[in-house]
Amino acid sequence: MARSFVAARAAAPLSTTGALADLVSAAIPARLREPGKHPATRTFQALRIHVNRELELLELALQAALAVLRPGGRLAVISFHSLEDRRVKRFMRSQALGDPVWRGLPDAPLAAQPRLEIVGKAQHARPEEVARNPRSRSAVLRVAGKVRA
Repeated sequence: MARSFVAARAAAPLSTTGALADLVSAAIPARLREPGKHPATRTFQALRIHVNRELELLELALQAALAVLRPGGRLAVISFHSLEDRRVKRFMRSQALGDPVWRGLPDAPLAAQPRLEIVGKAQHARPEEVARNPRSRSAVLRVAGKVRA
């Protein structure tokens, strides 16, 4: 794909998203294409995630949400792709376990104690919801409650 980009740019600059989509589509072999999806979908998603710094900002948002959440409050996060969901899952799990150095020891300092308690399992849209709202097919809801001090 990178060679295709370089070759195309040498001939003429890529000035439209349509031209980029066509270039990506031509570069992806048929055996690697996902049925029902345009071949450039993941490429555009990756570009959007990078340009908007979505994963970095998600990490900052999770930390900020935890900082302002009152004890007993709930943190609910809906993610729409696996990169986001993995970050949310790891954040909630790490905050639910506390500092690994102090884990299992009595009288751990407050800063080392768990800050969240995971509430239930990850929730996915049911088939009837996906039928009404196809965009919900990739949504994952995770909930955690802030541990009372």
